Amino acid sequence: MTPPLGGSAPAGRRTSPRIVLAHTATFRQARQFVPAVIPIVAATGLGGGTTTIVLLVIGVTLLSLATAALSWWRFTYADGPTAVVVTRGLLSRSVRTVPNDRIRGVEVEAGPLHRLLGLVRVRIDAAAGAAGKDEELLVDGVSRAEGDRLRASVLTHRSAPVVEEEAPEAEEVVVARFDNRWLLYAPLVGSYLAVPFAAVGALFRLAQELPERFRPDLDRVHVSGVQVLLLVLGAGVVVLVVGSVIGAAVVNWGFRLTRRGHSLVAARGLITRRHTELEIDRIRGWTLSEGLGMRWVRAARSGALVTGLGDAARRGQLLPLGPREEARALGVRLVPDPGPLLPHPPAARRRRVVRALAAGLLVTAAGAVVTPLLGWWWVLATGVVLVALGVPMGLGRYAALGHAAGGGSFAVRSGWLVREEAVLQRRAVVGWEVRQSPFQRRAGLATVTACVGAGRGGYVAIDMDAGEVPAFTAAASDRWAEDFSRPA
Repeated sequence: MTPPLGGSAPAGRRTSPRIVLAHTATFRQARQFVPAVIPIVAATGLGGGTTTIVLLVIGVTLLSLATAALSWWRFTYADGPTAVVVTRGLLSRSVRTVPNDRIRGVEVEAGPLHRLLGLVRVRIDAAAGAAGKDEELLVDGVSRAEGDRLRASVLTHRSAPVVEEEAPEAEEVVVARFDNRWLLYAPLVGSYLAVPFAAVGALFRLAQELPERFRPDLDRVHVSGVQVLLLVLGAGVVVLVVGSVIGAAVVNWGFRLTRRGHSLVAARGLITRRHTELEIDRIRGWTLSEGLGMRWVRAARSGALVTGLGDAARRGQLLPLGPREEARALGVRLVPDPGPLLPHPPAARRRRVVRALAAGLLVTAAGAVVTPLLGWWWVLATGVVLVALGVPMGLGRYAALGHAAGGGSFAVRSGWLVREEAVLQRRAVVGWEVRQSPFQRRAGLATVTACVGAGRGGYVAIDMDAGEVPAFTAAASDRWAEDFSRPA
């Protein structure tokens, strides 16, 4: 239990009673009791039949209603001038206090059931030294007006006064909008293909489990096995393409990035509507991510790097999907581009190619041994294919490498399947880590990691010239790094 800050605790507020209906319908609190209830029901020896099923449904629903109502009664929140206090707990009481200056972002979201009941949930991202999801405060079940008031209160580090005449809100300036034509990029993004790919697998499994009377009689249809295979593959591709576009539309529908005072507000979502607000003063940089398929059509995703922000990959998105130049221009408005990236030395190219060929050469050598002995020709064929693919893979990894520093910011880039360029302010750097393996020392290379308090916490320049390390670290951070010496 964390005591309140600043003397007396602010008066607690309760969420809307309507949230009890939402939690009852979704069994939010009752889920943790179901594993304990099942053995009890089994021990009673209840038989099957419709009556038993109806009684179980009624019992579980009543249990869900009771736990939801008790949880609502035991939950309060308060936003004072110095901290946010959340009190909760069914059996054990807990009070958590988070200072306002440790709050990194606020997200207001409303799922379908919440929208039906006129409610929202407010997620307050707090870098309060906790771990995992405890870094997040969740106030679930307040009205839209109260959610907006709570968001404004915690982000301006003061309590919003409750008066008859509300203070005029800061004017909103639209920074970026999502063009629905950009949904056509979705089939080239791996994350949007995951759900339809799983759906295709489930359909194949369902087709195998169908009774014989429901399966089509292919004997009456004069088609070859090749035609059937092509038809199945074609249908699978169509499902993947259409499913990825639909998935991207559901997540990003109506995406709009606006500037409101000293904050950036991103709104998105067709079924679940989310409003994420980030303080501009806490933004330390931005990233530009390009998947392998996205690079073919010059598309990219852009995200902000915010100090202490949890789940930054989702909450920090500036442009979820769009043309690369548009995504880059959006990031440059926050942190200037340091200039063209400098290529890494030829030794880095040799190292990338050798590392990419290593697996293929090992499998090829194993295939050369087992093919005459066991006849496993497929091992040798696999090794040859891996070797053939290793050369373009290594060259692609080398082409992604680059770094630059100047103008108050620096940039590093790496990656092959997903190429990511990170641009950060000099003041974001809190330390440097330089690593050299024996092979890197022999080649005159080093891997440099910029340690920052935003995003992933560290951004890497792989296989750069070891002689450039002192100059790069001095130019990419404050004066404390000017005496950084070359590693031994």
